[in-house]
Amino acid sequence: MGQDASLFMQALSGARTQRAPLWLMRQAGRYLPEYRAIRAHAGSFLDLCYNPALAAEVTMQPIRRFGFDAAILFSDILVIPHALGQNVWFAEGEGPRLDPVTGHSGLSALGHSENLGRLDPVLETVARVRTQLAEETGGQTALIGFCGAPWTVASYMIAGKGTPDQAPIRLIAYQDPDFLQALIELLVEASTRYLVAQIDAGAQAVQIFESFGGALPPALFQRWCHDPVTRIVRNVKSQRPHARVIVFARGVGQNLTAFGKVDEIDALGLDWGVDVNWAARAIQPMKAVQGNLDPLALMAGGEALADGVRRILDALSNGPHIFNLGHGIQPATPVAHVEELARLVRSA
Repeated sequence: MGQDASLFMQALSGARTQRAPLWLMRQAGRYLPEYRAIRAHAGSFLDLCYNPALAAEVTMQPIRRFGFDAAILFSDILVIPHALGQNVWFAEGEGPRLDPVTGHSGLSALGHSENLGRLDPVLETVARVRTQLAEETGGQTALIGFCGAPWTVASYMIAGKGTPDQAPIRLIAYQDPDFLQALIELLVEASTRYLVAQIDAGAQAVQIFESFGGALPPALFQRWCHDPVTRIVRNVKSQRPHARVIVFARGVGQNLTAFGKVDEIDALGLDWGVDVNWAARAIQPMKAVQGNLDPLALMAGGEALADGVRRILDALSNGPHIFNLGHGIQPATPVAHVEELARLVRSA
C-alpha cells in the first residue's frame, strides 16, 4: 500500500480521519524494557544513534508493542552540530554536553553545511525502518524524520548544555546578533539538507522540534524562531513537495498562529499548555493539529489519563488531528498506561 493508506498521512493531508492517528514523542525510549536492554550494551547514546541496525530496532520497538500509526526515527537533534564538527557527548544522568561555540572564531572552526557525511548511518537507519515498516505493517504505519529548530540547536551549541531559561543564547542575541545570525544561517542550511536526505531515504514526514521558542521575548520571536523555521520548511517543500512537515514549537502560545499562516507547514504540534478549545478555533481551521496530552497525565494513568484523552478528542475531533503528547514521554511512565492510552484513543 502507498502512503495514503496511513491514517497519519491522511490527517497530515488535512483529512478528518475515522479516528485520530496516534504516536508519541520519545515513544522509543527508557520506559520500554526492550529499549533498556539494547541501551545497556550499545555503548554511548551517540553510538546507538549511529548504529543503523540497533537504531532501527529501537525505532520499531514501540510499533511492534503498541501498533502506533507512525514511527519516528530514533536519533537526536544534536547530531547536526556533531556532524558539523562540534564535540558532543552525553553525560550519564546529566544529558547532552558540548564544547561551547560562543563567537565567530568557534563558528569558523565548524564544517560547512554540505559536509554532513557523519550522518550517513542515520540515513541508513531511515531506509531500514521504511523497509521494515512496509514488511511488518503493509504501509499502514508512516515514518517520521526530524531535526531541531535552529534556535533550539543553537542554544545547546552556545551554552554547551541545556539551560533552564536559555539565558546564554538570549544574551548573545542582544550582545552579538551578527554571530548568532551566522550560526542560525549555518543551521538552516544544514537542517534543510538533513531533512531532504531523510525524505530521500524514506521518511514520509518530518518534524521540526522548536523546544525553546517559548524562551524568546515577543520582540525576538520573529527573527530567531519563526523566520528560521519557516525558511527550513519552505526550502524542504521547494525541493520535495510531496513530503509533509510538522512544526512543534513548544511554549510559544498564541504565536502558533504565525506558523499557522505559513502555507507550506502541514501540521502544528500543540504542547500541553495550549488550550485545545482555542486551538480548535484558531489553529485547526488552518492546519492539522497534533497533541497535546500532558506527559504527566499519562504517567499518572487512571482518571487523569481518561479525562485528558476525552478533553482533547472532544475539542479536536471535528478536524484533522493526530493524537500525541504535549512533549516527550517520561522515562518513568508505566507501559500499561501507554497501552491504556492506545485503547482509549482507538475506542473513542
